[in-house]
Amino acid sequence: MDEFTSGARRIRTEWFPAGAGEAGPDELRPGLLLLHGADGLAFGGDRYRLAAGLVSASGYHVGLVHYLDRTGERRVDYATLRENYPLWVATIGDAVGWLARRPGVDAGRLGLVGVSLGGALALSTAASDGRVRAVVEYSGPVPEDLPDPRPKLPPTLVLHGEADRIVPASHARRLQQILRESGTPHEVQVYPGQGHVLSGAAQFDAASRVASFLARHL
Repeated sequence: MDEFTSGARRIRTEWFPAGAGEAGPDELRPGLLLLHGADGLAFGGDRYRLAAGLVSASGYHVGLVHYLDRTGERRVDYATLRENYPLWVATIGDAVGWLARRPGVDAGRLGLVGVSLGGALALSTAASDGRVRAVVEYSGPVPEDLPDPRPKLPPTLVLHGEADRIVPASHARRLQQILRESGTPHEVQVYPGQGHVLSGAAQFDAASRVASFLARHL
């Protein structure tokens, strides 16, 4: 377990170094931060670790950030979500700096992959941090703090279930409109019949899209 400091708090980060991939052993690799949803990593964290391991095996350094450490939570308290949201954005910004300084990481090829709340945080961070070169957003809401109407965002991939009852698919369509109007390179895929967590063929299709997107933009 690695860690960095944000707001005088120690933020744990699980590190998954890049596998061999197609690069040489001494070649710099792109770096990614994986941002979990509101349930945190104490609940269902193994699926994030599995995803991080698979992505790292394909040649990316991956940091799984325990950003809730900033507010001392294991799971998000919705009563204080709006109050804490800017703190988490600041923490992820600090995590980007930490990632850029890691040995073996190409600081010019950094990306964010966020799920649900983590997706919103990825967008908020990328809108104000030019070091982020790509964003993958799974099932996330449109952040309330995005500069309106044309935020400056890096290439963005949006993946969402049409039947999502937690974060309605209307958020993906609204984000698509924002990305189009701001001239941001983007892809949006909404999966019919899928809920908040993609499964089956949709899950595999999404993974394929993520791999292709990251290969193009990082």
